[in-house]
Amino acid sequence: MKFIGIDIAKETFVAAYPQESGSYQTRTYSNDAKGVKKFIDSIVNRDYHCILEATGNYGTLLLYMLADQKIRVSLINPKQIKHFGKMMLTVIKTDHVDAKLIAIYGEKMQPPLFKMPTGTIILLKQKKVIVRQLKKQLISLNNLKESFLVLPQVDKSCLKTLNATAKFLEKQITSIESDMGQITKEVFSKQIRALTSIKGIGITLATSLIVSTGAFEQFENAKQLSRYIGICPTHQQSGSSLNVKGTINKNGNSDLRAILYVASWSAIKHNMGCKEMYERLKAKGKPSKVALIAVANKLISQAFAICKANTTYVDGYISEAGVSAQRNVL
Repeated sequence: MKFIGIDIAKETFVAAYPQESGSYQTRTYSNDAKGVKKFIDSIVNRDYHCILEATGNYGTLLLYMLADQKIRVSLINPKQIKHFGKMMLTVIKTDHVDAKLIAIYGEKMQPPLFKMPTGTIILLKQKKVIVRQLKKQLISLNNLKESFLVLPQVDKSCLKTLNATAKFLEKQITSIESDMGQITKEVFSKQIRALTSIKGIGITLATSLIVSTGAFEQFENAKQLSRYIGICPTHQQSGSSLNVKGTINKNGNSDLRAILYVASWSAIKHNMGCKEMYERLKAKGKPSKVALIAVANKLISQAFAICKANTTYVDGYISEAGVSAQRNVL
């Protein structure tokens, strides 16, 4: 199998084709349906695996059309290519050089195939992005309003404009979130029922998990999901001089990470498994934040398990393996 590296830009993309000599030939295509079709025609019916960076919406059309033609494609985090380039001691950065670097990364690292989410998930992700941006604007407006209110003389027309705009944004946010909730309940009713059966996970977190994970179809296990969210603990050890562990990577979905952290507050009170974990870690002297992150990971494990098993959560349930382990201890 040969790997084609693709560097995406707004209007064009560069593809690096491997040659028999071991070098790469690059070609530039327009980043539209016509350009993507021309690229596909150059590789169709050949044993190629396309590798491209996650560059927001700019690479979505290419992903769609490649998946439609059943052509192998992988989507990788730009940070992976950045660090890979440092490892390769790259000193030149152009679109053509980046495309070649991505192709080499694919050959060396053999990344997993990209799983195209359903149409419903794609629509929900767009709505989620809009809600996130509108909330940022609302926070900015409220901060601006607070800064005006401390002035000795406030322009009433300015306050009126700020209040009207904030009210409009709140209305739009409520409307879109309501729409998201309705779609999620209609299409993913089983997953919503399963997730909300876990004490600590409400409708907001359940919806975010479904949207972010493609209804749990884009991850093979809970650890992959934890790494994606950015709550997976890290560990650095080298000889006797370096031994650091306990921090999280924070490279993933910051919004979902924040919702999970808040959910952990409720989980340690009402979820038996999470409560036991939290109390055990606190008894060992762990800081509260560290224990809460562990609880967040526990929630992810519970959510992943019940969605994959297509069942609901039973608080305090112990599997047959767990019962056998307890008997052995006794």
